[in-house]
Amino acid sequence: MRRFIHLHLHKLSRPTFSPRFHLKHTAAAASFSSVQSPLDHKPQNQTSYIGPNSNTDFINHLCKNNKYEEAISVLCEQMRLKDAIKLLHFHNRPSASTYSSLLKLCLKQRALLEAKTVHKHFGLSGFVPGVFLLNRLLSVYCECGSLVDARNLFDGITERDVCSWNLLISGYVKDGSLQEARKLFDLMPERDNFSWNAMISGYVRHDKPQEALKLYGEIQIHDHLKCSKFIVSSALAAASSIRSVKIGKEIHAHIIRTGLDSDSAVWSALCDIYGKCGSIYEARHIFDQTTDKDIVSWTAMIDRYLEDGKRKEGFAMFSDLLRTQTIKPNEFTFSGILNTCANQNLESVGKEVHGYMIRVGVDPSSYAASTLVHMYSRCGNIESARNAFELLLNPCLVSWTSLINGYSQHGQHEEALRLFGLMLESGTRPDHITFVGVLSACTHGGLVEKGLDYFYSIEKHGLTQTVDHYACVVDLLSRNGRFEEVENMIKRMPMKPDKFLWASLLSGCRTHGNLQLAKRAAEELLELEPENGATYVTLSNLYASAGKWSEVENLRKVMDERRVKKKPGLSWIEIKRKVHVFQMGDLSHQRRDEIHGYIEKISRKMREEGYSPRTDYVLQDVEEEQKEENLFYHSEKLAIAFGIISTPEGTPLKVFKNLRTCVDCHKAIKLISKIAERKIIMRDSKRFHCFTNGSCSCNDYW
Repeated sequence: MRRFIHLHLHKLSRPTFSPRFHLKHTAAAASFSSVQSPLDHKPQNQTSYIGPNSNTDFINHLCKNNKYEEAISVLCEQMRLKDAIKLLHFHNRPSASTYSSLLKLCLKQRALLEAKTVHKHFGLSGFVPGVFLLNRLLSVYCECGSLVDARNLFDGITERDVCSWNLLISGYVKDGSLQEARKLFDLMPERDNFSWNAMISGYVRHDKPQEALKLYGEIQIHDHLKCSKFIVSSALAAASSIRSVKIGKEIHAHIIRTGLDSDSAVWSALCDIYGKCGSIYEARHIFDQTTDKDIVSWTAMIDRYLEDGKRKEGFAMFSDLLRTQTIKPNEFTFSGILNTCANQNLESVGKEVHGYMIRVGVDPSSYAASTLVHMYSRCGNIESARNAFELLLNPCLVSWTSLINGYSQHGQHEEALRLFGLMLESGTRPDHITFVGVLSACTHGGLVEKGLDYFYSIEKHGLTQTVDHYACVVDLLSRNGRFEEVENMIKRMPMKPDKFLWASLLSGCRTHGNLQLAKRAAEELLELEPENGATYVTLSNLYASAGKWSEVENLRKVMDERRVKKKPGLSWIEIKRKVHVFQMGDLSHQRRDEIHGYIEKISRKMREEGYSPRTDYVLQDVEEEQKEENLFYHSEKLAIAFGIISTPEGTPLKVFKNLRTCVDCHKAIKLISKIAERKIIMRDSKRFHCFTNGSCSCNDYW
């Protein structure tokens, strides 16, 4: 209900009504104002009857016919009249049930001003409300966040019941005023289960699990109080948030002793704590013991498997759910599966889930439909991501951001920025993640000035720049060799640079050979992550590029002394639902002879096309011939070769790599796409590359 009246107790000017009420209630208010005597108004039918000399009869009549909005409108008009006190005789005032109905409407619509109108009407009419009616008014004040009014009303109640205390405690908890809530709780002359749960769940909700568990322990002292399912569920949530399986087991034992182990809500909470604490098998045991499983239980258990890295078990359980026939997956079930497909690059599984969603008619405006955009974008299928987006009736911020990021990662920066403009035109407000996608698009497109404009426009959208935004701009500037601006920006940052920012700077320094600034970035990184081998490797590569082999050797000794391991370069490709992983020079694959044979064959054709290996990117002090051989057996080339010999001619290939692809591999894959007449999509640690007919979507800028 909108605020449609401004009460002026001393200025009796005509009240103003909101547009929502104006047209709807003008006739009712006018007919009320015109009532002077039984002779002045003759109702034409009984449905609009106003009793003789009784304007409050009209209010009662409206309430009985569920026309509460009109009733409050008339009540406000009644208060406006100068002779309101004269009209409100004791026998003509609204009944307690009428007041109760009006307050019920105020509670439903969160109408604070209208509730105050009813409250003031108590005094004008001489009505003395009982505790039930005062509690209803108290609940309106608490729900509307008017805790000052709520406390004043509470303090004025002479005969409070336990509900009065509970309502105000819940109001304080909802507002985050836990100290005030606890003071009231401690003063309560009598508590019930709701009182205890209000405080315990409040502590959990506001990230104070230790306080919640301490209060739960006090319940054990009160032998007369039997814990409810809500109390133990809140206690389990507290134990879950601190990942304490020991406390969880203690609560579990208490649950069994108190006979709550047959409640589905309790079983779900138990399953949750075991799952979050890494005891996935105990969680599954609890799940299997639950007799009345619902979709929430199924979805939670599936998510626990997936979050624990047990993808196979999670997908198997999803299949079991589909076979039950009696319980259908909801949008959250689908979203969990699709997010796993996105994170694991399992597009084939994602497509099957998408097909099932179509068959069962999942709401195209649901969260699950939005997750499809994210899944296809992450899996390198930007066309399907766009198709899924186009089917959304009202794309949400997550959908817009997923597609913008998708186009950015696929090197289509112009489309990413165009979509951002369309998103703003639609009235959707961006968040900080959206701007990460926008700034990344500028970085991948080399749009320095435009990227800076977007960076400084963030505040215009009611946001503040985060360390992620600064990292994007540092990446943008350092890629273009604008290191003086980078240093000035780092000095002006309102927060401390994180590892991603220093890594972006180190990568830019490597591209432009800025050894001095690279040392500083590496030192900062090693202070934040002393065990991260990537920093040593990048700095070592810089030294190697500069021919400083003694420095390379020194770094390797430091790595050995600190037992830092270099992250191996891995590439993988999915063929017929099976993922095949390769390392450089891999000889472990069962079809290694065919793979190496194809590489020798394609390398000859590549040389005929004018290809010469970029041996300057082999950063080992070895002979030239060995450098060339090393290049040909990089992991991505092995994966592509396997993909070509394992699929029919013309089949597009999709390869993923955990590190940034090297310049030589990028050059080679462009030629392979032309010679083999294949579309090759490769995602490295930076972005997607789409190779077709000898060119790449990144335009050789990555």
